[in-house]
Amino acid sequence: MIYRIFLIFIALLMFSCKEKPQNLDVNTIIENAITRVGGATINTSTITFHFRDKYYRANRDNGLYRLERSSDAAFKDTLDQLTNSDFKRFINEKEVAVADSLITSLSGGVNSVHYFSVLPYGLDSEAVNAKKIGEATINGKTYYEIQVSFSQEGGGEDYEDQYMYWINTEDFTVDYLAYNYHVNEGGTRFREAYNAREINGIRFVDYRNFKPEEQFPSLESLDSLFVNGKLDLLSKIELEDVTVTEYSK
Repeated sequence: MIYRIFLIFIALLMFSCKEKPQNLDVNTIIENAITRVGGATINTSTITFHFRDKYYRANRDNGLYRLERSSDAAFKDTLDQLTNSDFKRFINEKEVAVADSLITSLSGGVNSVHYFSVLPYGLDSEAVNAKKIGEATINGKTYYEIQVSFSQEGGGEDYEDQYMYWINTEDFTVDYLAYNYHVNEGGTRFREAYNAREINGIRFVDYRNFKPEEQFPSLESLDSLFVNGKLDLLSKIELEDVTVTEYSK
């Protein structure tokens, strides 16, 4: 009898010790997601890749950055360069003047591609306002729903845009994201990550880019629209020829 009670006690103890969903706060979730993508490596790295008809290079040194976009792989022809302090354009390695009216759009174009290339890296910046909305199930996997907006100060020209990230509760990968934007009449996009691969300690993905019928549906509804086949595939966002090396001054 005592032995039987002992076995029941052990079984109950083992059941209670099984992993339960962690009630993590939003900052911890984001920190884990940044670690999962390789945040510590990104902090001191040089990343290059080819996206559509342009070549990109990002040099990061513990908060200092130099983000570049060029028309050629050698980064010599037409080179746009964004740093912590300014934006510059070079043609054949010589700096040229850029009209003030173009600087915002050019720097935004450079920043946006680099920003998406290493998501969720950067979501711990002071300009980010993040909130855990809840949890959702997509294709049998459970995700934290993280809503992100930006403060005007430090949030860039598109600070009014809003984002939603679906972060896997098991391994903290960002498998889906959605956002709305307000330039060119605005709209909403939903992205599904695929072709995940790790290159020298950093996780990269490509995206299938979807559009809903409604211009500005609630971002929380997009996972349901996706699962039910209510989104139209617009394009694929693929990073080619990705390289990662340690940044050296």
